[in-house]
Amino acid sequence: MKTVDRLINEHDLIERGISLLEQVATLMEAGQDVPDGLAAWAPEFFRQFADNCHHAKEEDLFFPLLKSRGIPEEGGPIGVMLHEHIVSRDCVRRMREAVGQNPIDSAKYVAAAREYIPLLRQHIFKENNVLFKMAENVLSESDDADLNDQFTEVEQQRNLAAMHKEYASGVSQWEERLRQLAK
Repeated sequence: MKTVDRLINEHDLIERGISLLEQVATLMEAGQDVPDGLAAWAPEFFRQFADNCHHAKEEDLFFPLLKSRGIPEEGGPIGVMLHEHIVSRDCVRRMREAVGQNPIDSAKYVAAAREYIPLLRQHIFKENNVLFKMAENVLSESDDADLNDQFTEVEQQRNLAAMHKEYASGVSQWEERLRQLAK
C-alpha cells in the first residue's frame, strides 16, 4: 500500500469521528442529552489519533520529504496544511477545556466543534485531492517504499497500530450507540 493510501485510510476514520462530533454539537445545541462519555471521547480521539498519530507522521516524515522533492512550504500547500494543524489543535484544546468544566461548558464546546468540523473536512479534502496528488507526481517508487518503511517504524515505536485499532473500534461503538438513540 502506498503511503498516500495509508494517510487516506486514516482520513476515512477521522471523517467518521468528525460525523460523531457533529452529532454531539447538534445534540448540545438542541439542549438534548449527549451519551455519557462521548463529549469527552471526541476531542481525545482528535488529539490522540488525528494529531499524535496522523498529523505527526505528516509533519515528521511526509511533509519534509515533499519539501525535499520541490513542493514549497511557504506560500504552498504544505504551509497551509501546517497552519491548519495549528488551528485544529487550538479547537481541540478548547473542546477539552469545555469538557473539563463542571458542568461541561456546552457553548464553548459547540463553538470550538463548529469551527473544527468544516476546518478538518476541508483540510482532508485538500490533502486527498491536491497535496496527495502532488506527492504522487514527485515521489519515486523508492521514496514511497522508504517512507512506507518509516511510517511502519514510527507506528511500531509509538504503538500506533494498537491506537488505530482502539479508535476504529471506539468510532464504531459510538456510531452504533448514536444509531440506537435515534430510533
